[in-house]
Amino acid sequence: MRILLQFPEGLKQKALEHAKNLEKEGHEVFISASPTFGACDLAIDEAKNIKADKLIHYGHAEFHKVDFNVEYVPYFIDAPTTLLPEALETLKEYKTISIVTTIQHIHQLDHVRKFFESNGKKVVIGKPYGFAKQPGQILGCDIGSAANIDNIVDAHVYFGGGMFHPLGALLNTKKPFFVIEPFENKVARIDGFRETYRKRSKGKILGALKAKNIGILVSTKNGQHNMNLAKIIKQKAEGSGLNAEILVANTFDFMALNNMMEFDAFVNTACPRIGVDDTDRTRVPLLSANELMEVLKMKAELLAMQK
Repeated sequence: MRILLQFPEGLKQKALEHAKNLEKEGHEVFISASPTFGACDLAIDEAKNIKADKLIHYGHAEFHKVDFNVEYVPYFIDAPTTLLPEALETLKEYKTISIVTTIQHIHQLDHVRKFFESNGKKVVIGKPYGFAKQPGQILGCDIGSAANIDNIVDAHVYFGGGMFHPLGALLNTKKPFFVIEPFENKVARIDGFRETYRKRSKGKILGALKAKNIGILVSTKNGQHNMNLAKIIKQKAEGSGLNAEILVANTFDFMALNNMMEFDAFVNTACPRIGVDDTDRTRVPLLSANELMEVLKMKAELLAMQK
């Protein structure tokens, strides 16, 4: 069988090992050297180009159905749980908590839950919106495991490495949010970032009020392609008197975007985290669809006041 292997950045050092093991089994193996941002970013075009029979995607669970033979190999990591007693003390005033994590630590979720329950906490494990597949699992674009139960818990707890995933959940919840980061050996409350991102969003909206030319970003990645939304945005922008064009790429290069000097603002329809994490990389405001709607609303109100 001809197989293409795909690894996220953190697992690329394992590529040669896995390739050699499969070759010993008699397979013809190729390795994708492209970056990947998750199971929303499968190397299907590359696999088809080399006439592969299968794509093996490491590190993530299935995101959505695709028209190709894809095998998903989640990569589980045993994170240290030595910080749980410290977290318990930090959370002492909160009776009911939710716990969320990533696919890499989902196998440890039950252990973390039992620890808190055995120490008097009521633990609620939420269900994702649908892109994530496991209760308690969150993705950059699926924070349902926290957001769906925000109204019935006193606080949220993320167990795992990095800030990418908890920040996504934080911005879509209102309750206190805590991080147990076992690899950096810290327990921290992070909901203060909500105000930081709220101010940043307001700044982008105000900065786009004078925009006349809008570039709408559409990704060709299999799990991020949203042409229908882009067309709706284009129609609404042009209906408000703006010039709008759809910009298509697989991976957006911000230097290339910044060279498009005619555009006064960009609107993201790809991974929702682009507008959150990469907003400082463009010379003009990089808006979400909702932020653009706020811009158009404010423009209409200002125009009405001038009449």
